[in-house]
Amino acid sequence: MATNGYSIQPLTEHTWDAFSALVERHNGIFGGCWCINFHPDCAERGQGYEGNRELKKRLVETGQAHAAMVMIDDEAIAWAEYGTPEELPSIHHRKQYLAEADVTPDYRVTCIFVDKRYRKLGYAKAALAGALEQIAALGGGVVEGYPHEIGETRMNNSFVYNGTRTMYEDAGFEFIRSKGLKNTVMRRTIEPS
Repeated sequence: MATNGYSIQPLTEHTWDAFSALVERHNGIFGGCWCINFHPDCAERGQGYEGNRELKKRLVETGQAHAAMVMIDDEAIAWAEYGTPEELPSIHHRKQYLAEADVTPDYRVTCIFVDKRYRKLGYAKAALAGALEQIAALGGGVVEGYPHEIGETRMNNSFVYNGTRTMYEDAGFEFIRSKGLKNTVMRRTIEPS
């Protein structure tokens, strides 16, 4: 998908260097997370910046990590991480989520990140749209996202790691319920492309 000077590309071993450069420009994202926090717990997870980097790279190379990356030329400026519940089981407020679950989604969108130089320009929305397009190409299905209710107060970008409820509503998601403090469960069915 290409539009307005940017393209959407999947995170693969071929786009790893662009993804890695974006993460490195931001000191590993959220204290060296490398966007592995939502992946299954394992001995390699949480081993610091380099350990998290190597784990993420391995997950990408083995097809266990997915993201839609917003690219300007060869530079990644944003991404939306998505995957199956098996690939991304470690969501925030998981105990409450499981206790109140009414369906198991086919896919989850768990993290959206935008380079600080490009924030407030619509690239989070572009990343989410790219993830939905990639999910459609994989056969579609029920997709959940867990954005934040920010109301009138401004939240630090570190806390809005998955966008806002309004952004998801604009993308056609329906509010299902609250989850934890200022988190939501949003859902949309994506038809196969």
